[in-house]
Amino acid sequence: MRSLDDIYEEFEFLDPDDRYRLLIELGRELEPMPDALKTDASLVRGCSASVWVYPAAGEGERLHFMADSNAAITKGIVALVLASVQDKSAAEIVATDMEAALAPFNLKAQLSSNRTQGIPNMIALIRDTAARYAG
Repeated sequence: MRSLDDIYEEFEFLDPDDRYRLLIELGRELEPMPDALKTDASLVRGCSASVWVYPAAGEGERLHFMADSNAAITKGIVALVLASVQDKSAAEIVATDMEAALAPFNLKAQLSSNRTQGIPNMIALIRDTAARYAG
């Protein structure tokens, strides 16, 4: 997975149509999430599209998330969120200000409110999961 900084470096120079294409590309780069993990427990509430986020065991104390969406652009947004926390320790994830990390992308201005309304819920699910692991 690309780093959030690398993604932003490319994102900031693109026009709006190319930004959509980049989000779609990021979504395609997510590792495949097995259908068996797409359950009610891993479903992110409040998203206009279906979004699933599942914590998988990472190396050592690190958390690795698998995620998917049934909408291409939404899946790209999921990839952006994951890029801010993927393979960090649970404590690091809890301490990460994901909203601030995503702020430079100005997603609310770039995308419709339908596409961005679930982002706070996705962040909350990831943060809550990390907090449980951090103990």
